[in-house]
Amino acid sequence: MSERLSFDVLVVGSGASGLAAAVSAERAGARVGVVTKGALQSCNSAKAQGGIQAAFGDDDSPEHHAEDVWQSSHDTADRALVEVLTTEAPTAIHWLEEHGVEFTRDNGGYRLARCGGATRKRLLQVGDRTGHAITTALRETFQASSGEALPNSPLVSLEQSGNGWVATCLRKNGDELVIDAGTVVLAAGGRCYREAEERGELSTNHPGATGEVTRIALDLGAESRDLDALQYHPNGGAWPPTMQGYSIPETTRAYGATLLNSAGEEFTDPLGPRDEVSRAIFDEVNSGHGVETPDGRPAVLLDTTRIPKEDAEISLPYMLRRYRSAGIDPLREPILTYPVLHYQNGGLVIDERAETTLEGLFACGEIAGGTHGRNRMMGNSLLECTVFGRRAGAAAAERAAA
Repeated sequence: MSERLSFDVLVVGSGASGLAAAVSAERAGARVGVVTKGALQSCNSAKAQGGIQAAFGDDDSPEHHAEDVWQSSHDTADRALVEVLTTEAPTAIHWLEEHGVEFTRDNGGYRLARCGGATRKRLLQVGDRTGHAITTALRETFQASSGEALPNSPLVSLEQSGNGWVATCLRKNGDELVIDAGTVVLAAGGRCYREAEERGELSTNHPGATGEVTRIALDLGAESRDLDALQYHPNGGAWPPTMQGYSIPETTRAYGATLLNSAGEEFTDPLGPRDEVSRAIFDEVNSGHGVETPDGRPAVLLDTTRIPKEDAEISLPYMLRRYRSAGIDPLREPILTYPVLHYQNGGLVIDERAETTLEGLFACGEIAGGTHGRNRMMGNSLLECTVFGRRAGAAAAERAAA
């Protein structure tokens, strides 16, 4: 059986970027539909723990933030996109607060941490479940709007038609769903879960992160960049088994944890860019100075005993709960860690309005490339989702109404 629907703006994906786009498009007066591969709650964004960057410190500025992004990208990011990202970061935080996100505060202001690659403290957090808080708030906003959610309806084809698009989705019961849309926003994330499976590695990603929507866009002729640049999270859980693939929040290192080899020696700057820290761990293990998990996996030590108890209880409660439930107290003993496949740095080429090289087709979040270049700083993925999700939704609504 087949059903046909029509929207001004169709959003593909319900992570932070898709939800931000859907909310923005609906607020701009568009009739909005959101299709997802799985449940509306299923996404990588909800698993993001560390936080979101924005320049609020007295010694900070969007210009400092932009320079940190540029340096961490090793001069490969799109300067125009970086300026948009960092300039709009404070506004994006306030927009999230308007939708119910309550960031952790300290002494009347935001509790800011310095993250890897940053020269200032600018990481805002909601404990260590920032992504969960953001996606929950935006999802509730969208569900209370006039927009329509169509879960368990993965996109299988997309084609241009007249002044708009025709999207075909295949519902889990086998029925076909055909959607006419004035514009389309692709926010379906990356492909690291599939890549990890093919490589026989661990990944932090949700099982839905398999990249089909990127392939659909490429087959349509959309341009891409840096698709080979996949990022490892430096601190994947290596032991116990229930924590394997878990992304240990990098805020552990912001609050004092450091990386040690088998001799108990520090071997890298714990607050270096992600790719440099990951490479240092790989090199240390390959040189014979790593440790081994009880099930024979490579690892190094993350000395979390250096984190002050107050900082851990305020900013790392979820991590503490998970490890303690597995019989390990990170404040009493170091934990075993090893890099895990985490993020697709590259993606579809977009402009400052989040439009791809195909007119009327927008992209935001992990599926889009350029904002981070070939190496992303922590805390900038949720920011990118919010900043460019808002831009994509507003621009898509405007284009659909033209």
